[in-house]
Amino acid sequence: MAFSTTVPRRKRVKRKAPRGFLKRVFKRRKPHLRLEKSGDLLIHLNCLLFVHRLAEESRTNACENKCGIINKEHILTAAKVILKKSRG
Repeated sequence: MAFSTTVPRRKRVKRKAPRGFLKRVFKRRKPHLRLEKSGDLLIHLNCLLFVHRLAEESRTNACENKCGIINKEHILTAAKVILKKSRG
């Protein structure tokens, strides 16, 4: 059976950080906080790096337990490990 020669159109992925949303959240939660121009981008990048690290650590926990699916327990133990490492 031959594959179709037509290529399905991909959904366009947003590649921009939600700057307006981040600024609005910061103003509501911490009105006295003053950020630099690109401070919201640094916070967004930090969140993305944390989520990536959390996903890697929880995947490692799932593999150690010989489980094919990442459970809530895997994520919680990974979060504890990451937060412990970031403190000290």
